Amino acid sequence: MIEQKISKLLEEKFIEPEFESFFLIDLELKGDNRLEVYLDGDKGITLGNCQKISRYLEKHLDENLWIGEKYALEVSSPGTKKPLKFLRQYHQHIGRKLEVKIEEEGTVQGTLTKVDEDSIVLEWKERIKEGKKKRNIEVVKEIPFDRINKTIVKLSFNKGK
Repeated sequence: MIEQKISKLLEEKFIEPEFESFFLIDLELKGDNRLEVYLDGDKGITLGNCQKISRYLEKHLDENLWIGEKYALEVSSPGTKKPLKFLRQYHQHIGRKLEVKIEEEGTVQGTLTKVDEDSIVLEWKERIKEGKKKRNIEVVKEIPFDRINKTIVKLSFNKGK
């Protein structure tokens, strides 16, 4: 299977010092000979990194003709629309707002403040009613990884947030 061959090539590439903090998020071979490869790194990934890895993969695809002579290859980071899949992705998003769908609870949004091996911690403000008055409270919620169905990074374009 082509996906396994590409995964193996990437594992070999990620041993090199320049690429050792990178990891594969997803790869998919589409029916029109388009191969999409999504990568990330513990400290993020740059366009230049993606270009180098793309050239590396192109060399092997051209030599071995795994998907034919005509193909399209896209190597990129997962972007903000793709959900976080691995624990190691969460660390680089500490301080950012996340939307987390929790098993049997629904969806919450908050700022990621902590990540450990088993869970994440989100914080947000919530308005509650006490008698006739309303006030804001700070909510801190620990969410175990095994209860997370989906996590999306929410981007803010407001200054100071």
